[in-house]
Amino acid sequence: MDAPAGDDARVRTVPLARPFAWLALGWRDFRRAFGPSLAHGAVAMLAGLAILAVGLHAWPLLPGAFSGFVLIAPVLATGLYELSKRLEHGERPRLAHVAAAWARGTRPLVWMGLGLALAATLWVLVSALMVALFVHAPITGLADFLRHVVVGEGSNLFPLWAALGGLGAAVVFAATVVSVPMLLDREVDLIAAVRTSVRAVGENPLAMALWAAIIMLLTLASMATLMVGFAFTIPLLGHATWHVYRDVVDASTLPVRRS
Repeated sequence: MDAPAGDDARVRTVPLARPFAWLALGWRDFRRAFGPSLAHGAVAMLAGLAILAVGLHAWPLLPGAFSGFVLIAPVLATGLYELSKRLEHGERPRLAHVAAAWARGTRPLVWMGLGLALAATLWVLVSALMVALFVHAPITGLADFLRHVVVGEGSNLFPLWAALGGLGAAVVFAATVVSVPMLLDREVDLIAAVRTSVRAVGENPLAMALWAAIIMLLTLASMATLMVGFAFTIPLLGHATWHVYRDVVDASTLPVRRS
C-alpha cells in the first residue's frame, strides 16, 4: 500500500486480472439500476451519432471529435458513479439521484469537467490542423478519408496522430481513472484527487494497462456498431469505474461528501 502525501488517500495494489472483476461488478450494477443506467447510455449513443453526423460533413474533424468525446467521458459518467454508490449503500437507485449528483456539482468536479472539455477541444483543433498540414487532397467521403487520413498515402499522418493521441489519452487516463468518483464520494480537492489517481496507476501499472485496453476495445466495438454499442458500454464502464475506485483507493481517512 502506497503511503499518502498530506490529505491524499491510500492506494492499494491489486492483481493483474482484477479488471475482469470490475467489469463483472459493473455489469451487476447495470442490471440492478437498468433504467437510469440505460438512460445514460442512450444519451451517450445520441452524442456519438451527433458527432458522426457532423463528421460526415466535416471529415477532418472526425478523428479528433470522437477521441475528444472519449476524453470527457469520465465526467459524463458522474451519474453512473452516483447510482453505484447508492446501490452500495443498499438504496434503490433512481434518476432523481442522478439529477441530485449533477445539481450538487462541487467546484473540484466543475474544474475537472472544464479541464477535460478544454483538453478535448484542443485535441479536436490539433487533429484538424494535422489533417490540414498533411493532407492536401480533398476529402469528400469515407473512401477519401480512409485513403488520405488513415492509410496516409505519402505521409505519416496517422501514426503521428495515433502516437500523440495515445500519449494524451494516457495522461488523461492516469489523472482521471479514479479521481472523478473520488471527488463525488469524498471531501477532497482536485489536486489531491488527481495525485491519488496518478499514484493508483503507478502502483498498479499492469492492472491499469489492462483496464485501459478493455476501455479502448469496448469503445472501438461501440463505434463499429455505429454508436449503438455506447448505450450498453458506457453504463457498464461507468459502473465498473466506481468499483475501480473503491477497490484501489482507501479513502476511509477522508470525510464523506454529503448528498
